[in-house]
Amino acid sequence: MRCHRSGRKGRVETLKIGPIEVWPPVVLAPMAGITNAAFRTLCREQGGGLFVSEMITSRALVERNRKTLAMIRFAPGESPRSIQLYGVDPATVGRAAKMIAQEGLADHIDLNFGCPVPKVTRRGGGAALPYKRGLLRAILRAAVAGAGPLPVTMKMRKGIDDDHLTYLDAGRIAAEEGVAAVALHGRTAVQHYGGTADWTAIARLKEAVPEIPVLGNGDIWSADDAVRMMQRTGCDGVVVGRGCLGRPWLFRDLARAMEGSAERCRPPLGEVAATMARHAELLVECFGSETHALADFRKHVGWYLKGFTVGAATRAALTSARTLDELRARLAELDAAQPWPQAAEGPRGKSNTRRRVHLPDGWLDDPYEEVALDAAAEADTSGGLRRGRPAPGNGPREGLCGPAGPSEGPGAR
Repeated sequence: MRCHRSGRKGRVETLKIGPIEVWPPVVLAPMAGITNAAFRTLCREQGGGLFVSEMITSRALVERNRKTLAMIRFAPGESPRSIQLYGVDPATVGRAAKMIAQEGLADHIDLNFGCPVPKVTRRGGGAALPYKRGLLRAILRAAVAGAGPLPVTMKMRKGIDDDHLTYLDAGRIAAEEGVAAVALHGRTAVQHYGGTADWTAIARLKEAVPEIPVLGNGDIWSADDAVRMMQRTGCDGVVVGRGCLGRPWLFRDLARAMEGSAERCRPPLGEVAATMARHAELLVECFGSETHALADFRKHVGWYLKGFTVGAATRAALTSARTLDELRARLAELDAAQPWPQAAEGPRGKSNTRRRVHLPDGWLDDPYEEVALDAAAEADTSGGLRRGRPAPGNGPREGLCGPAGPSEGPGAR
């Protein structure tokens, strides 16, 4: 890919998460319906880092839900293998962590305490859960004990809103319970993905828990953003979510930036089209179905083409392609020489705020009360906050990414 030189340079250290060394110190954020084995492979081909699976629920895992087990399959050569777990019951989370460790399902476990989706928070899960300090501690303790030699990390938000911040207490609890690293999205749950990420909160968390690595997340749209975050906050690494949507080469930029290089990739449309074709090919391998792979690929088209001059009819043709050959033919019609536009820079994905966070009745009354959440807090999210249907044809087919069929769920973090 064509690259240009930026004026900014930097050099950072290797990130250590337990026995795992990560260079560059970059983590691909779990994103439902996005970070399947195909997308992880595509990003890994561009540069190094830690590439985490889509979020799965601990209850679905211990119940050996077929869809969930399919979602945690890894592509050949993926190493280290990382799984993100969502859970609300200490015993179940502990069993899930033990299962992962004993059955060799992964090398690293990340726990999700940052999801702001209403159907999760209204039952006390995700970004709502750290408000109940005792429950958070019990879950972390059970996960670390169950994981044995595997490192356990956690991802969280600043809190529920500015009046109910939890990240400093949560970070201290994590360090006390043996968590290997913590990642902070510099937004509250009520902000969802809107507004501006608060990088100063990341700096405060690093000061509060200097004994473990702290990773920063939020508003990293370029490699230079990542370097700036690390310089301003002192964090040990970054977590990239929406910034890599339609931009898998961001991982190449991140590696270069953290090595001190000023080169950055700015591919013309022809090279973007080649990457799109590669992505679709990997999805076919992943799902074992062209129909499902091309249906899944549709949501990526707009992200790849952001800023380029591509007509509505052409975009529609790309999103309606039903076979790889048809997609390749449509991509070949693009103006391959069209240069990278300035309008291609910046945010992609969701950027909305919420009026309020949906919470269980009385949730904010006492942050220190003992509370237990019932199985319903995970029931609707079995299989990783997704619902699926078999693709049309001769029934479900399975590939590396699991059963063929469209999925729905929370978007980029």
